[in-house]
Amino acid sequence: MSDPTPAGSTQSSNRTIMVVLSYLWLLALVPLLTEKQDKEVQWHAKHGIVLMVAEVVLWIVLFILQIVIANIPFLGCLVSIIAALAGIVLWLGVLVVHIMCIVKGVNGQRFVLPYVSAYADRF
Repeated sequence: MSDPTPAGSTQSSNRTIMVVLSYLWLLALVPLLTEKQDKEVQWHAKHGIVLMVAEVVLWIVLFILQIVIANIPFLGCLVSIIAALAGIVLWLGVLVVHIMCIVKGVNGQRFVLPYVSAYADRF
């Protein structure tokens, strides 16, 4: 799940800060736009943006699903509570993934997520 840092890119003097910003949702635009020569920072910024978009899509799908389920008579309330609890667990999972990405990135490694990283590598 982790790849070593590729050789041959110009290293930025504030790489650690930029890698951390890469996984703080919308702040990933800062390293993407400012650190054009550092390929490692660019990879983390693109990965962070794709991860953010995937999370937003996931939250929208969960929200729509919860609204639809809540309108089912009798079972709607119970299933809606279960979906809300699943949303909390999902949020904690997202937080853990972000922390793991930050820790790996600060240590000079990459945390590769199966579909997210493959999509981020296209850019």
